[in-house]
Amino acid sequence: MSKSAHPAILHASLLPNGCLASADAPLLGLQRTAGGDLGTPLAIPQLAAVVRLAQRLGVTVSRPVIAAAEQGDIGMWVRARPEGGGVLLSVIDWHERPAVGALVDEAAREADIAALAEGWIWQIDMQLRFQMILAGDDPQSALPADPPVPGMRFSAYFDLKADDEGDMVMLRGLAQNRAFREQSAALVADPTRLFRLSAFPLFDLTGQLSGYRGTALPFDQVMAPFRSDATVTLYPSEFGKRLDRSLRKPLSRIIATADTISAQLEGPLRPDYADYAQDIASAGRHLMALVDDLADLQAIDRPDFTVAAEDVDLADLGRRAAGLLAVKALDRKINIIVPDAQTTVIAVGEFRRVLQILVNLVNNAVRYAPEGSSVRIVTEQGLHDARIMVIDQGPGIDMADRERIFDKFERLGRNDTSGSGLGLYISRRLARAMGGDIRIGGMPGEGGHFTLSLPGTC
Repeated sequence: MSKSAHPAILHASLLPNGCLASADAPLLGLQRTAGGDLGTPLAIPQLAAVVRLAQRLGVTVSRPVIAAAEQGDIGMWVRARPEGGGVLLSVIDWHERPAVGALVDEAAREADIAALAEGWIWQIDMQLRFQMILAGDDPQSALPADPPVPGMRFSAYFDLKADDEGDMVMLRGLAQNRAFREQSAALVADPTRLFRLSAFPLFDLTGQLSGYRGTALPFDQVMAPFRSDATVTLYPSEFGKRLDRSLRKPLSRIIATADTISAQLEGPLRPDYADYAQDIASAGRHLMALVDDLADLQAIDRPDFTVAAEDVDLADLGRRAAGLLAVKALDRKINIIVPDAQTTVIAVGEFRRVLQILVNLVNNAVRYAPEGSSVRIVTEQGLHDARIMVIDQGPGIDMADRERIFDKFERLGRNDTSGSGLGLYISRRLARAMGGDIRIGGMPGEGGHFTLSLPGTC
């Protein structure tokens, strides 16, 4: 099947109910081949999936798609942008080819990771020469006044910039045949003009890497320019509202959608794609926890940060923290031993902040204790204070690290990605704000032994 001559960009629009309102001839022809028409729901499954995802997340979604036609397959790159309750579709690089059977299109996964939603479009071959330069369909995707031309070397147009750690994500992506995003680059002809580059790999029918396709977004559209004469003060309530709008709500939608896909609530999926959705949900929850940590960090580092003073039962809060982490402990076959139901140890603090500290301490114990071991929660009533201890059977903390572990972002060299390095810093700051502290006891090699002490009621 020869490649058909179509416009550089094909367009279609969908109504809020998912029906096709308008479409360029090739897309309309594909819609009719699939049994639909104008005014009927989008009948092309691959495009319909992209449209549903864009509607659920409320953001522009871009990805490569392969659709089945009567005489073979049609490959295309699709961009779905929500607008007015409906969705605007833009399709570039429409190409027809003979059917080759079911292929695992890894580029679809990589396109999600690259987050190619904004900027003008470029494509390079394996010799890193530009093959295609194309404006998108929104103002942020307009071509610069002096765009590169096909055949021009990538390095003759863009000068890549290393990040603060000396890393260049584009070079790492090229070395691993993986997507990359947010690579900083300056124009060779004008180093003051900076761009953010994101791209995903392209593969041919044999599975060989054939190049990269991506976007370039000018830095002045990435963020507002910095004003040295302006002082911005972000108070806790304002900071929380901004986080809620900018991060929490989008992350919640991503997590919910990924959970729906993973659970296959809307129909069966290949197991690897269901696993991929589960990974997205897990990553989203990790980011949500980091957002919460950042919000707490901003609040507790303010000089006017205060906590409430009320009577709290440490034994009850220990049992509550254990209950919140029971499922996670069960997954690792860890037994959490809590104070018995008759035990009461009263201290002075803020209920939700004490619970937050204990959840963090118990969570760390469950995370780092050996599988199949035990975590004990023990309470003590002192003369002037009350104490609750979380003791695990893990490797413990070396003497030299027992203060350093409370530093901001400190992870003691651990290379796992399950935490932010802020939990213990926040917990100690909260404990001290309530007139108490967190200390580490026990001998090295005898497990972690964290003690939260708070003022007593006497």
